[in-house]
Amino acid sequence: MIRPVTQTSTGLELAGITKRFGSFTAVDAVDLDVHPGEIHCLLGENGAGKSTLMNVLYGLLAPDEGNIVVDGVPQLFTNPRQAMRAGIGMVHQHFMLVDPFTVSENLMLGREGGFVLARDTARNRVRELGERYGMPVDPDAIIEDLPVGVQQRVEILKALAYDAKYLVFDEPTAVLTPQEIDELMAVMGRLRDEGKGIVFITHKLREVRAVADRITVMRRGRIVGRAQATASEAELAELMVGRAIDLQVAKEAAQPGEARLSVSGLKVANAAGGIVVDGVDFEVRAGETLCIAGVQGNGQSELVDALLGNIAPLAGTITLDGVDITRSTPRKTIDAGMGYVPEDREHDGFVAPFTIAENLVLNRSTQAPFAKGLALDLDAIEANAEQLREEFDIRAQSVHDPMSALSGGNKQKVVLARELSRPLSVLVASQPTRGVDVGAIEFLHRRIVSERDKGTAVLLVSTELDEVEALADRVLVMYRGKVVGIVSPDTPRDVLGLMMAGVPLDEAVTAAQAKAPGGGNHG
Repeated sequence: MIRPVTQTSTGLELAGITKRFGSFTAVDAVDLDVHPGEIHCLLGENGAGKSTLMNVLYGLLAPDEGNIVVDGVPQLFTNPRQAMRAGIGMVHQHFMLVDPFTVSENLMLGREGGFVLARDTARNRVRELGERYGMPVDPDAIIEDLPVGVQQRVEILKALAYDAKYLVFDEPTAVLTPQEIDELMAVMGRLRDEGKGIVFITHKLREVRAVADRITVMRRGRIVGRAQATASEAELAELMVGRAIDLQVAKEAAQPGEARLSVSGLKVANAAGGIVVDGVDFEVRAGETLCIAGVQGNGQSELVDALLGNIAPLAGTITLDGVDITRSTPRKTIDAGMGYVPEDREHDGFVAPFTIAENLVLNRSTQAPFAKGLALDLDAIEANAEQLREEFDIRAQSVHDPMSALSGGNKQKVVLARELSRPLSVLVASQPTRGVDVGAIEFLHRRIVSERDKGTAVLLVSTELDEVEALADRVLVMYRGKVVGIVSPDTPRDVLGLMMAGVPLDEAVTAAQAKAPGGGNHG
């Protein structure tokens, strides 16, 4: 259905955009406008419809209803090339780069002139754009050899190489260190000052308040509010969720006891045989939370798999309450007292066709009171589910509903409820709030703190520094499979960021002090 739109001489306008997938409406009659020379933040939880809306703008998806107007000209994009020709560029969360190609070759993709590739022209374009926007990159560097932050520069340069007037940044900070995030914000500021119109998609309130000129909030496919950059994080969180949210995690100082989980000299290889965990040592004590921080892909996932028993280490030892579990099976590890909240709940956390009640006893279905001999005690399983539904605020019509019917936050509550409904020595929680709305995060954080206060040793793996700072009693930073250092959670962000890039603690402190206002050589 074509809707009338306001004809403006400059600016990007989306009017009444609707996108359905079968009976599910992912984007519902959304209006959004972007002016040249502004950063318009599109804020919302995962699944709110932000990326779907931008994929419509970029020609990756066809809208079912609505119009797109670019600088007064109505547009109908059926592919990204048409969007780029109209002046729209997109920096994707998952980089659209060809790893074995050079930087300049990636810039040429889609722009080749017959059989003649203008390599020198592409190299010069990389240098010109890099110098102009403060993003220098070697045009002959191979993409797979570049750090993630530099790869993102290439993504941005690709969009600018097409003379994009309007740029979409889709969750661009997910795999960056704090320093790389600061650099990206500075780049966005320079682009805005040059007259570019920017749509910045994110769910991180701190980043929104750092760069936004205007803010639009989406929830469940609809626009639910608009705000100015002066809005507080609490106000924005309330718009996202629909109720007031306490963004502060209340917790007392830890009272750590004996070591519950000890890891010594752990070495783990990935499926290709590469060493991804290299000589890691640490311990987690009763009544404390040790957070493992680092950019995704630095060995955290493989470390957790080794702790659970999914991967057999090449070397090293893992002990739980003094018992060697280095090569135990997951079942034996869980029975020994380890709780596990997996990084990917959809694949590893539950069985989607099973009911909520069944998923809440997956790790105890053969034990009393849920089993009588070889038969399940359905009454006991239902009673357990009703109790946990109330205790963990699992929002469902019935405990007999399939897990697939729940929202992301409620699925995670089921996983956590199952793990915390039995005595634990150690809780290992990997990315426990990924893809979860702000309201569910508030609840999940409280429960993790409560478990720590009961005397459980908590090992938390997170790429979200806000979460690390809120929950950690100590922070272990990993980089390329090694422990860079173990520090206090009140360590400055710039120090943590440098450590996440592999800089040793002492050097990171010195470098951060030198960059601070009034810093430098005080020797």
